[in-house]
Amino acid sequence: MKLSYEDKVQIYELREQGYSLEKLSNKFGINNSNLRYMIKLIDRYYSPELKQEMINKVLHEGWTKDRVSLELRNRGFTVNHKKVQRLMKVLGLSAQIRRKREYSFYKGEIGKKADNLIQRQFEASRTMEKCYTDVTEFAIPNSTQKLYLSPVLDGFNSEIIAYNLSCSPNLEQVKAMLERAFTENYYENTVLHSDQGWQYQHDSYHQFLESKGIQPSMSRKGNSPDNGMMESFFGILKSEMFYGYEKHFRSLEDLEQAIVDYIDYYNNKRIKVKLKGLSPVQYRTKSFQ
Repeated sequence: MKLSYEDKVQIYELREQGYSLEKLSNKFGINNSNLRYMIKLIDRYYSPELKQEMINKVLHEGWTKDRVSLELRNRGFTVNHKKVQRLMKVLGLSAQIRRKREYSFYKGEIGKKADNLIQRQFEASRTMEKCYTDVTEFAIPNSTQKLYLSPVLDGFNSEIIAYNLSCSPNLEQVKAMLERAFTENYYENTVLHSDQGWQYQHDSYHQFLESKGIQPSMSRKGNSPDNGMMESFFGILKSEMFYGYEKHFRSLEDLEQAIVDYIDYYNNKRIKVKLKGLSPVQYRTKSFQ
């Protein structure tokens, strides 16, 4: 019988609680010798604390081996990515696969467009140098309405500096998002990149950016990788708190609160490999010290 990684995790946890091999054998339909060998492999090299952290981060939060390695080292464990990879293999753990975002707000050339000033050179050397925006859609079985998230991401540290949640992806949502993100009177050498969605072609969008000194930039039509940092954030967000959990949200209000909580976690606690094992806010704070 081939065990799933959920089965392996449950076997490990039940064994830690004192379940006998006989009980585990009957429950999972695997003979004692195979059970003993699997548990021996797990126990041979790794402490219970390390194993539990691995299970929490990989199984329940969908982390990759590199991010798990950084987080475990931050918590005092002596590990590297190879050791983490070996344990993931023994435990049968794997990070969740992100689904591709399918919804598009493109409605043709209905207003102003802008050149692609980013050219896939996403990262920035300072805060508010290169910012990114887009809108993504959420649908759950327990509601006939949908929820739309419109964030602004700072390319310096991948921080979500502002966002708006709405049941309608209209100009009011974009306006609210812009006003929350750009509170200064004027910005020097700041670019805001988007796709060619109808919201970003509208006169009011361009007028706001012009009034703040912000340069608009747009992806080429049908080239979602041109807005790669925003696409990456949406993929992380949905794979870690939405995909597979759609039925758990009893209402749009539940979903909205979950998104608010996740963005707070993403900004303040979720470490990133490219940020040297720090969260976006930690990286920004350390950069200014």
